[in-house]
Order: sequence, then C-alpha cells, then structure tokens
Amino acid sequence: MPAAYLDAEYPLRFAHRGSRILWPENTAEAFQGAVDLGYKYIETDVRMTRDGVVVAFHDATLERLTNGAGRVDRWDFADLQQLDAAWWFNEAEGYPLRGTGVRVRSLDEVFATWSNIRFNLDLKDPNLEWPIADLVKRHGRERTTLVASFVDHRTAKFRRITRGTVAVSAGPSATAVILAASRVGATVRRPVVAYQLPFDYRSCPIDAKLVRAIHAAGAQLHTWTVNEVADMDRLLDLGVDGIVTDRPDVLNEVMRRRGHDI
Repeated sequence: MPAAYLDAEYPLRFAHRGSRILWPENTAEAFQGAVDLGYKYIETDVRMTRDGVVVAFHDATLERLTNGAGRVDRWDFADLQQLDAAWWFNEAEGYPLRGTGVRVRSLDEVFATWSNIRFNLDLKDPNLEWPIADLVKRHGRERTTLVASFVDHRTAKFRRITRGTVAVSAGPSATAVILAASRVGATVRRPVVAYQLPFDYRSCPIDAKLVRAIHAAGAQLHTWTVNEVADMDRLLDLGVDGIVTDRPDVLNEVMRRRGHDI
C-alpha cells in the first residue's frame, strides 16, 4: 500500500537534496551525510540525460553546481560523469571539495546504494514517468518511493502506470482545492498520501485549518524548506507531519529536544 511509505518514523524528517548547505546537493556525499545523521527519508530531484539515464539533479542546466555548461538533457551520462559536482560548493571556504571526485549520480546507482532509505522524487523533466516506474519496479522500491511534481499530469500519469501502488503527493490543483475547502472547515479526498507545501508562501498559509483538512482527508502535511529552529518548532506545534530541511543536523537537535528518538 502507498501509505506504507510513511511508516518509518513520526514526524518525518526529510533531508532536502541530502543538504544544500552541509554538502554538495543531490550527491552521494550529501545522501550519505544525511544517512549518517540517522535520516530515513531523503528528498531529491530527477532529470534525464540525452541518452535516457535518470540522474539526481535539480537544475535544468549545469552551471550553478558543476564545472560544465548547458542543459542536462543535452549531455550523455558518461560525459556528465567527467564533471565536478562540487565545483561551486562552499565559496566561503574556498570550494574545499573541488577535485575530490564528487560527481552526478544516476538514480539507478542511488537506489542500489541506499536500499533502505526512502526517497522522495521530484520529477523535474517531462517523460520521466515510465523510466521512474521501471526503476522503482526493478529495485523493488514500491514501498520506499514517493513521487512528486509541480506539474499535475506527471504524478497522475505515474499513478496510472503504477496502478496506485507507489505513493504520490498532491500537485498544485489538488492543493488549491484542499486549501479552499479548509477555509470553510471542509476537506476533500484525493489519491495522495501527502501534501508537500512551502512553509512561507502567503498564498498558501500553513495553519490549523489546513492541517485539519489534510488530516481529515487521510493524508499527511510535509513542509519545505525549513532551516530555522523557530520555524521548525512552530510548524511541529501546528501538527505538520514532516519537515523538509537543508539543515538535517539542526532538525535533529529540535527533534531530540522535543522528546523524539532519532
């Protein structure tokens, strides 16, 4: 059942891209760093190379993170492997991880390496639904994968392909509907296990009304990207079910103080 994705801990701690602050984002170093901190859930982004390899990478282009240039989908995977994925990491300390072998990873490799970790995949490119479904099936990760997207039809298509056996989160349309319903004390059910929302958008206030509506719909509320202690405490006090953070170390401290075993 898709809801099994949620049962590893409570509240859920998601390491956002592993961490954008502690390590180069969406790399093996970031994922392992989060795992070493006890994280069971990792959020990552996926794109596809020109030769059809799904990779863990956020941006459409390479310039912000690597010493390469151009669109990810115009590179073959073997060529991406030659790039330094830590090239621009930590300018304040003089880019300390340059030349240390940090590289772009395929989702196939990520699934194989961290077989016990639950991944939250954000589909950044079109036409990823079948490749992701194939990888999930090949690795037997139906219970340990959640698929998300800012484009409604991507998650809808993925859900059809997988026949509802893999968890998905709500897209913008379902979010708008439940937000409107929550204002009048109502709710609406959708075939999703979670609503994953920004914590600081004025147009989508995270408040007790929204929490109640989402819980009444049988789903969880996860908020992103929460890096400050005060915000973490406020959201947990409201009853959100998961926090997505770039500061997995800080969230651990907050959880311990609040009495959670991690």
